[in-house]
Amino acid sequence: MSDALESLVYSLVPQARQDERLKRQLIAHCEEILSSHIGQTAEKDIGHLADLIKRHLLQTTPSGSSTLRFTNLLSRLLDQPVLSRKHASLQFLYTLASTPATTPVSSFLPALAPPPPTRPSSKATTPIESQPPHRTQRGKSKADLLREYRLRLGQPHIPEHLILRDTLYLLQGISGKYVQFSVTKDAEQNKELIFTEDPRYYVPPPTRALIHRLAEVGHLYQRVDAFVREREGKVGVGMIEQSLCHHLQTQLTEYYRLIAVLESQMSSASHVGDVGRENGAAEDRTREEETGLTLKRLDVWIEDWRLRMRMMSVCVEGARDAHGGALVNLIHGYAENGDPFIRKFTNQLLEEVSKPFFATLHKWLFSGELYDPFSEFFVAVDPELAHLQYMQPSLQGVGQLASDGGFGGGEVDDSSEEHAGGLQLWEQKYRFQKDMLPAFVGETFGRKIFSTGKSLNFIRYSCHDSDWVATRERLSNTGGTLKYSDIVGLERSIDTAYQIASQRLFDVFFDKYKLLDHLLALKHYLLLGYGDFADQLMETLGPSLSKPANALYRHNLTATLESALRSSNAQNDPPDVLRRLDARMLEYSHGEIGWDVFTLEYKVDAPIDTVLDPTAMMKYLKLFNHLWKVKRVASTLNAGWMRIAGGAKTFLRVPELEYDWHQIRLVMAEMIHFIRQMEAYCHLEVMECSWQDLHHFIQKKEGDLDALIENHRAYLDRMVKKVLLLSPKAGREENLLNQVRDVFTMILNFREATDDLYNYCLTESARRDAEKDAARGVYTRVETAEDRRYTTESLPGILSRVREYGAAFSERVQTIVQALASHPDLDCRFLGIRLSFSDFYKTRKEQQLRV
Repeated sequence: MSDALESLVYSLVPQARQDERLKRQLIAHCEEILSSHIGQTAEKDIGHLADLIKRHLLQTTPSGSSTLRFTNLLSRLLDQPVLSRKHASLQFLYTLASTPATTPVSSFLPALAPPPPTRPSSKATTPIESQPPHRTQRGKSKADLLREYRLRLGQPHIPEHLILRDTLYLLQGISGKYVQFSVTKDAEQNKELIFTEDPRYYVPPPTRALIHRLAEVGHLYQRVDAFVREREGKVGVGMIEQSLCHHLQTQLTEYYRLIAVLESQMSSASHVGDVGRENGAAEDRTREEETGLTLKRLDVWIEDWRLRMRMMSVCVEGARDAHGGALVNLIHGYAENGDPFIRKFTNQLLEEVSKPFFATLHKWLFSGELYDPFSEFFVAVDPELAHLQYMQPSLQGVGQLASDGGFGGGEVDDSSEEHAGGLQLWEQKYRFQKDMLPAFVGETFGRKIFSTGKSLNFIRYSCHDSDWVATRERLSNTGGTLKYSDIVGLERSIDTAYQIASQRLFDVFFDKYKLLDHLLALKHYLLLGYGDFADQLMETLGPSLSKPANALYRHNLTATLESALRSSNAQNDPPDVLRRLDARMLEYSHGEIGWDVFTLEYKVDAPIDTVLDPTAMMKYLKLFNHLWKVKRVASTLNAGWMRIAGGAKTFLRVPELEYDWHQIRLVMAEMIHFIRQMEAYCHLEVMECSWQDLHHFIQKKEGDLDALIENHRAYLDRMVKKVLLLSPKAGREENLLNQVRDVFTMILNFREATDDLYNYCLTESARRDAEKDAARGVYTRVETAEDRRYTTESLPGILSRVREYGAAFSERVQTIVQALASHPDLDCRFLGIRLSFSDFYKTRKEQQLRV
């Protein structure tokens, strides 16, 4: 055992070969360690250990104050559930307290100091034990022999203090006397390390390899320092990049402090070495080798900074091509590393670098303000819309009531250079940039942040100040400090702010600006949901709309509209809703009549124009025009049927036309069935079901303004697609719609032909009555222009038109039913089934094929 310990001591401490006293101390220290109980787990009784510690404290402080304090601390320690090795901790502290204090070596750096003196033994030392063990003197090591050989050749190893001085220069990115950085760089922007050839000294390969390792730190330092200096003198550097430079500069300052300590240590060691060489003291030289700065010790001290410099260099290289949130995202990618050092360093770096990001996030999330002068945030503003603001809602509403009731009174100019439509600003003013979104936020929370800021911005600038103040009060309790180290708190703050902002925005729209009332008004008036209003408007406007379009005047239309409102249940609607309703004419061309250009209009203003935008209002007008045509055809057929049924007795006076009238009633019944199925489909199957879905979403009040706009668009798109029977096939979207409108035209033409036949029957009946009266000598009738129009010669033409329009109607409806049977939309296919619920048109087609 003693030989093994002696070999170990000689290999670790070469000075022990010449110093017998030092060798004995080291061997004795090793034997003491081997005979100790350090690391053994035989004693696990904390109570016994506590008694030993108390006994030791009573020996050092007889007053007992330390013992009482130890008892209090021990009870608090035992109550802590976090610590699992309490006995080992107490054993370690007790061992430290029991070990006698050693004389510290005054040195800045850790060194292999002599071992502490052995404990004084109570046993008497025998003469045999006091004598040092005998050993055979060994020769010099191979390193000493090689050093002496090179000294004889005149090429000694370079003194370590010279190469150490150059190495400290290299760590600062400065070339030394014997080792220098090359001036040129390779393709990867790396510099080569050049050793100056000096005939007086020789640099061995192990030393060269060690210097290369140390020079790597200096090269990385040059990269980081150059990046920081470049950004300091550059204009327009983003705040996140400035924060990165600030953190890097802080790290470099600590690096400078370490270099200063190393230089002072080297100066101290060099001074001691000079004094030792002057005095010829071998012990001082030994002390210098043991406690001074060497290349190997320098490498140990620099190892931590080598890893730091590597990480900083990687961040610097990535920062040249990244910007703002993308830079934060890049650094965050390095945090997902299994190395604890890299993970800890990256987290500290992210904590500092992300401060500007979180400052911008806090302002956007809780104030709706985007302060991003260097475009580093994942929310960007459109420069063309940046100066535009939401229009403030007018105090008197759109279409202020005039002296005649206010319909069509005063157009409001919605366009200006400083304001724009609500939907345009809501959707286009701010953009979501996914590439600038940090990964630790996530796209889901990023979308919530984007929506929350937009909502607050909308409440702040589109609504009155009182609404913004109320929202700000609710957010005041959630605006805590946002930081990278508290991602859970960040997510909680985002969710809370999102819910508060969305809920407040819904309250503003539906409670203050009565958006639900406006949606109901559009459904009741433009979609003809009020049946009595539609019938009254149709009845009063019918004669006027039959005139040419250029003979109509808007004030007459608005007066008629007002009369229809006052004579129906629509008069009970809020005044703000009624004054927004107006009647106008579309642009007309030559030959068009009033039915072709008449339309109703519902005016909206800010902020409800964000939901009811111009595109949505155009869809409402398109639906109104179609439903208005359906209503016109239904009204025409109802009036025609009542006229035919009421004039049955008149028709009997022309018995030869009884069969024709029977056929007309059959065709008209077919037409009435068609138009009533179309009305029921539009109002019950499509509009009411779509409204139910939209109303259910509104009642839940979930989501944000984007969700409200999206649901309203889906509501409108569903109605437009189903009511107008649009097809998804490109280029053939309105084929069915055009066929249905052709059917409407045929029905109107058929009604006109039946009116001519009805007038002919009246004229013929009157003529026959006059002939009977004349046969009795009584003249009761004078021939008029109408009598000359409806003569026996005109009857074949009238009957031909009636048969032609009736046959064309049946053929076209048959085509429509066939097209609906293969329509991709399920509701449209059910409409085809209702139109031909008894396979009427299918049977007719088969009969035609057999013929």
